[in-house]
Amino acid sequence: MSKSLQQLLSLKGKTAIVTGGAGYLGTAISETLAELGSNLVLASRDLAKCQKKCDDIMRLNGGSIRAVAIELDVLEKGSATAFFDQVHEHFDAIDILVNNAWSGNKNSWESISDEDWDYDINMSLNSVFRFTKAAFPDLKASKGVILNIASMYGHIGPDYRIYDGKEFANPPSYGAAKAGVIQFTKYLASFLSPHQIRVNALSPGAFPHPPTQLHTAFMEKLSSKNPMNRIGQPDELKGAVALLCSDAGSYITGQNICVDGGWAIW
Repeated sequence: MSKSLQQLLSLKGKTAIVTGGAGYLGTAISETLAELGSNLVLASRDLAKCQKKCDDIMRLNGGSIRAVAIELDVLEKGSATAFFDQVHEHFDAIDILVNNAWSGNKNSWESISDEDWDYDINMSLNSVFRFTKAAFPDLKASKGVILNIASMYGHIGPDYRIYDGKEFANPPSYGAAKAGVIQFTKYLASFLSPHQIRVNALSPGAFPHPPTQLHTAFMEKLSSKNPMNRIGQPDELKGAVALLCSDAGSYITGQNICVDGGWAIW
């Protein structure tokens, strides 16, 4: 008997981890999973921010789900194993892993240093490897789902004419790391398929943070780069997140879903 779309989208009884789950895009991702019925573990270096977001989400969902905040620094090599020990104090296992955590420095080709490069690759790519490796036993048991947050700059190059100033410089390390995330997603989709684990990437673009949006001239140039002539808003990621993390996307794996206003078609 076929399932209804509502049944396919339901995550009731599931548990999801979202790294960077209280951030600008992470909030939209976390809210989506909670609205579909999933319990949450929100993780970042800012425990107070995560705890507040957990409280807000539980209140918005009328107490129907549990949301737990756990401090995590994905740059520390031993942090992932210790993190999952804490997760298991609250939940038996996890069903969904969203690798979303990110922080970085604004750098041009001229200004980036070895240290900056290493930091960005470690943050955006190496942490995804370490965290996925630590989550594998849980995901293997639950036949779970992995969603890696990549970027449009993981598969296209930035236009140097937009990033012509130091304030809005686009670091070469960012796109290189996100390209690695997309390839790693495809690798995982292949090699974890015997365990019935689905793995996909989501590439947003462009979703500048609110402070950046105050700079009108830069925003006009950025918006003009896609057919919709505007930037994206966090809520516009929710449909793709719902599809890729639920049984509505049960036959989708190894894909990089672009939510970019059509940027990459030109």
